[in-house]
Amino acid sequence: MAQTYGCAPAAWLLSATGHAWQARGMPVSSEVLADQLDWHWQHLLRPRLDGLTDAEYLWEPAPGCRTVRRDSIDFELPPPVPAPFTTIAWRMAHVTVGVFAMRNHHHFGGPPADYQSWPYALHAATALEQLDDAYARWIGGVRGLDEAALNRPVGPAEGPWADRTMAELVLHINRETIHHGAEIACLRDLYAHRDAHRADGTA
Repeated sequence: MAQTYGCAPAAWLLSATGHAWQARGMPVSSEVLADQLDWHWQHLLRPRLDGLTDAEYLWEPAPGCRTVRRDSIDFELPPPVPAPFTTIAWRMAHVTVGVFAMRNHHHFGGPPADYQSWPYALHAATALEQLDDAYARWIGGVRGLDEAALNRPVGPAEGPWADRTMAELVLHINRETIHHGAEIACLRDLYAHRDAHRADGTA
């Protein structure tokens, strides 16, 4: 059964598996797909990253956090249960590399990118530059997709999801970016209030 998701900027339907369908006579276009993410990026997510400091970026809210190193990112397969908490640096690296840069390479002619060889940033300003560059290439690529490209299978670069369409991948990237962006914003809030319990005398 199809589900409706919101009413702006245009009406469309998504199936339970993320398939995009035409709704009320309006086809799902690359413009609609790009605008969904870009509005969120420009007005909600990216402004929340302004002023990010190195201390926030590398802050470990809990012992043994996953983070980034100069030439690596903490990762284990299979992941332990429960999985370690992560720093903002780790989450930003995941979005930059795994969500955007690797897909840019596979689908939009971007430079090669993977978790093993990425030049991980130890400073917030550099990490934000990397994120902005990766996002700009992704959103520009999405806006350039025509109807045929949106309906084309993504191919072996997406592993077991090779037969899914590019439109489905774009929807997935939208969800991933919004989801992880909210996590990063929450971590910034936690950092800002990390000493509040000491100030008011509560435990």
